[in-house]
Amino acid sequence: MQPLAVSYAQTSASSVSSDPAASQDSTLMVIKQRSGLSELDTPAAVSVVEGEQLRNSKPQVNLSESLGSVPGLQVQNRQNYAQDLQMSVRGFGSRSMYGVRGVRIYVDGIPATMPDGQGQTSNIDINSIEKVEVLRGPYSALYGNASGGVVNIETQTGTQPPTLEAGSYYGSYGTWRNSVKATGATGDGTQAGDVNYAISGSRFTTRGFRDHSGTQKSLGNGKFGVRLDDVSTLTLLFNSVSVDANDPGGLSEAEWKDNPRQSPRGDQYNTRKYLDQTQLGLRYQRELSDNDQLTMTAWHGERHTTQYQSIPMTPQLRPTHAGGVIVLERKYQGIDTRWKHQDNLGSVPFTLIAGLDYETMTERRQGFENFNLNNGVPEYGEKGAQRRNEKNKMWNLDPYLQTSWSLTSQWTLDAGLRYSTVNFDSQDYYVTSTNGDDSGSKRYHKLLPMGSVNYAVTPAWNLYFSAGRGFETPTINELSYRSDGESGLNIGLKPSTSDTYELGSKTRVGNGLVTAALFQTNTDNELVVAESSGGRTSYTNAGKTRRRGVELSLDQQFAMDWRLKMAWTLLDATYRNETCAASCTPAGNRLPGIARNMGYASMEWAPEEGFHAGADIRYMSNIQVDDQNSAQAPTYTVVGLSGGYRLNWASNWSLDMFTRVDNLFDREYVGSVIVNEGNGRYFEPAPGRNYGVGATLSYTFE
Repeated sequence: MQPLAVSYAQTSASSVSSDPAASQDSTLMVIKQRSGLSELDTPAAVSVVEGEQLRNSKPQVNLSESLGSVPGLQVQNRQNYAQDLQMSVRGFGSRSMYGVRGVRIYVDGIPATMPDGQGQTSNIDINSIEKVEVLRGPYSALYGNASGGVVNIETQTGTQPPTLEAGSYYGSYGTWRNSVKATGATGDGTQAGDVNYAISGSRFTTRGFRDHSGTQKSLGNGKFGVRLDDVSTLTLLFNSVSVDANDPGGLSEAEWKDNPRQSPRGDQYNTRKYLDQTQLGLRYQRELSDNDQLTMTAWHGERHTTQYQSIPMTPQLRPTHAGGVIVLERKYQGIDTRWKHQDNLGSVPFTLIAGLDYETMTERRQGFENFNLNNGVPEYGEKGAQRRNEKNKMWNLDPYLQTSWSLTSQWTLDAGLRYSTVNFDSQDYYVTSTNGDDSGSKRYHKLLPMGSVNYAVTPAWNLYFSAGRGFETPTINELSYRSDGESGLNIGLKPSTSDTYELGSKTRVGNGLVTAALFQTNTDNELVVAESSGGRTSYTNAGKTRRRGVELSLDQQFAMDWRLKMAWTLLDATYRNETCAASCTPAGNRLPGIARNMGYASMEWAPEEGFHAGADIRYMSNIQVDDQNSAQAPTYTVVGLSGGYRLNWASNWSLDMFTRVDNLFDREYVGSVIVNEGNGRYFEPAPGRNYGVGATLSYTFE
C-alpha cells in the first residue's frame, strides 16, 4: 500500500511519522499521542482532527462539516451525493468533476484511492473515526500517485469496558441519520488471546436542498483485533457502503441566480447513481527482535456503480459515443510488506524502513444509451442499447526506502526514496464498422525523492525545511478519449510532475499549537481539460503551473473546557505559460476551482457534563470556474452556531442532546464549482439557513 513510505523524524530515542498504515507502529506516535510527542515534532505540514471534534454537535454525514480548521485543505459539499465531496490540498484535485483527485485517502491503512489516483469519501464512517490526519507538502511524494497530500483516517479500536451507543440526527430538507456503535475488548491487549472490537452502522436519508437531490445511504464499518502471542497481532477490517442518490447537476450563472434549488436536467433526464462497495482487509504485525518489526497489510474490495447522465439523444446517435448510462464493476486488491529497523550508529540513533507495495484494479466498464424511443420520442432515464464495453486493468508496483537520523539533540535529518510504476491496459469489446478499436496500454515510471531537516530551537519550538518531488498520472477516465476524436487511448498524455519546497515553524504555547508553513510547488505537464462536450471529456497537458502560499493555524485549549481553532490559507495558483487546447489559456491566469484565500475560526465550550456551545465562521474568496477565467463563484462568509446538554447518570448512562444552525445569516452562495464544465453549468449552490437537532445515548457495561 502506497502510504507506508512515509518519512518520520526522531526526537530523543523515539521515532515519529505520519505513516497511515502503521496504526500500531511507534513511527506514528508523533500524531497519535495527546501527550509527549505531537504534531510539533513532525518535520512536515501535518494537521490532526480528533474523532470527537468530528462528532460533537455535528450531523456526522460529511467530512466537510469539520475539516475547515485544516489550512491548505479545501473540502466542499457539492450538495450532490452522486458526485461525492470536492476535496483539494494546496490546489491539487480542484479540477476533479467527481470523486477526489490529487489527494490520496486511506482508511485504517487501506486506500480509498485506486491505483490510477481516483478516490472517493463515500465509504468513510464518521461515527467510528478515531482521528483524521492530513499531510501536506513534500512528504506526500512518498505516497506515490498523488501530488497534493494525504488524508489518513483511523477508526476506533475497542477497549474495556464495553460500550453500546445509539445516535440520531434530524435536519432541514428531510434529513435523517440514525446510527449504532458497539466497542469493547477482552483483556488489556497484552496477553495472547486478548481481543478488541469496534462495530458501527448508520443509515442516512435526505430529500436534499436542491430539487432532484434525494439520497439514501447505508454504511457499516468493523475492526476486530487479536493478540496472537507475545510478539504478534492480527487485525481484521471490514467496510461496506450502499448509496442510492439522485444527481441535480450543475447550473449556469443565470439559473443559479434565478432559482438555486432547481435541477432542470436532473428532472428531464432522471439523473441518478447507484453504488455498492464492500471490502475486507487484514493487517499482521510482528516484532522480529527488539530492533526489528514486520508489517503486512492486504485487502480486497468490490465496487459496483450505475450512473445515469444528462446527455441528449442527438450526441448519443454518433457512432463513437459511449452513451448516457455508465455501468462499472470494479475489483481491487493490494498488499504492502515492510520492515522497520531501529538502531544506533555510534551515538547517533537512526531508523530505516524498507518495503514493497503492490496494488491492482480490474474494471469492467459498459456504456448504454440513457433513453428508449416511444413512437420516435425519447424517454430519458431508461437504459437503452449498449454503446461501450471494455475491460480495464490498472496496477502499481512501488519499492520504497526511507531513513531518519537524530544527528544531535536539536538536528534531525530525514530522507526517503520511492520508485513508482503505474500501468494501464484497456481491452475494447465494442468494435463495429463505425466505432474503431479503442484498446491500448500505457505505463508510467517515476523516481520520487524527499528530504527534510528539522531544528529544535527549544523543546517547544521547531523549524524545518523540506523538499520533494511528486507525480500524478492520468486516471483511466482521463486516458479514455483523444481530443482529435480518433479511437484509442489518449496515450500522448504525460503524468504531471511537481517539485515542492517548504519552510515551516511549529510552536507549543501552553496547551496550544501555532503552525506556519511557506511553500512553493512548480508543476510540469499539469493535466487540464482539452474539450468537454456531449458528455465526453478529453484532456491534455498544460505545460507549467506554480502554486505558492502561506498556511497558518492555531489550536488553543484553555480554561479546561474552552477551545479556539483558527486557520488561514493564502494560495496563489497560476499558469506559467500559455496553453492552447480547444481555446488558449494565457500565462498568469489563475487555476480554476481554487480559492486564493480561505479563513476559518471556531470557539467551543465543551465541558464533560452540562451545557455546551460552539460557533464557527468560514470565509472563502472567489473561485475561477474555468481555465480562461471567464466567470467566478463569488466570495462568501458563513456562520454556524450549536448548543446542547450532556447528562451522565448511574455511572453507566450518558445522553448528549444538541441543536445547530448553519448559514446563520441565510447567505446565498455557491458551495462548489464544476471546473471547465463544457456547457457553462459550473455552479453547485449551497443551502441557505438550515437547522438540525440530534441526540446520542450510550451505555457502558461495568
